[in-house]
Amino acid sequence: MDDALIIGGTRFIGRHTVAELLDHDYEVTLFNRGRHENPFGDRVARVTGDRTDGAALEAAAAEVDPDLVIDCVAYDPRDVETATEVFADSEAYVYVSSGAVYAADEIPKREDETPLHECSAEQARDDSRASYGPRKAEGDRKVFAAAERGVRAMSVRPSVVYGPHDYTERLDYWIDRVRQYDRIVVPGDGGSVYHLSAVGDVASALRVVAEEGDPGTAYNVADRRVATLSERLDLIADALDTTIEPVYTSSRELGSRGLSPAEFVLYRSRPHLLATEALSDLGWEGASLSEATEHAVTDHVDSERAGREHGPDRETERRLLDELG
Repeated sequence: MDDALIIGGTRFIGRHTVAELLDHDYEVTLFNRGRHENPFGDRVARVTGDRTDGAALEAAAAEVDPDLVIDCVAYDPRDVETATEVFADSEAYVYVSSGAVYAADEIPKREDETPLHECSAEQARDDSRASYGPRKAEGDRKVFAAAERGVRAMSVRPSVVYGPHDYTERLDYWIDRVRQYDRIVVPGDGGSVYHLSAVGDVASALRVVAEEGDPGTAYNVADRRVATLSERLDLIADALDTTIEPVYTSSRELGSRGLSPAEFVLYRSRPHLLATEALSDLGWEGASLSEATEHAVTDHVDSERAGREHGPDRETERRLLDELG
């Protein structure tokens, strides 16, 4: 495969995927609405169009004739179905799905065992966060149906993705706290487990699945080692060359200030863990946690991101810390 078309490609997962493909000698073209600057300049061509417009997608397919298509911005199952039809003759179509597809809170969540969300017609038309998991699951089913028609279509399921250029700013909340303060509130005992996905690992997974994956198969991708919230804070502190005092706080203590553990981003009362053996069996290898964290922290420092909307404000936190002594 030599020619790759990335649907999306300028902001976060797509941006890293383009860089991954360029590093592996692909000719890359972006297909998007052109609302964000092409960060790759003349190295990467761009076809402008709306991916929800089937005719525009067909025009892009005719212009580029890609061997590989990676679909980074498919949120409506109908768009996945259309893309698998338009790019049926490509050597690979890879859909960026999500770990949110799983309906059962199993530990770990396995691609071929853990049940997926059902998706009603109403949910398929709804673009709210509440329907995100069902819509992504239905997109997976469109991929599986395409594979049954002979299309080499596959999906990759990342968990919450973090790293450079992360406009969601979820990990940035904790990086900002560690960077700015000596003492920070940590919900529970610090043992919360939320299996995350480094964006560079997601990008390499997309390439590996395109090259080596089996049609009609979904692949989880997440950090090669699982970190508790406390361990992740230690990794962030090491990357910043600083130390912090985490103040572990019970639900009752948080309640004294009208807070709950769920208000802290990346807190889980029950572990969220994705099995990644299927991806590893293709030859994929993820970065170390320390390396991935260093990349995220370096980018955070160079950016204006803070992620402070993802948790309690500092004044409320300070008052709680004063109460706890």
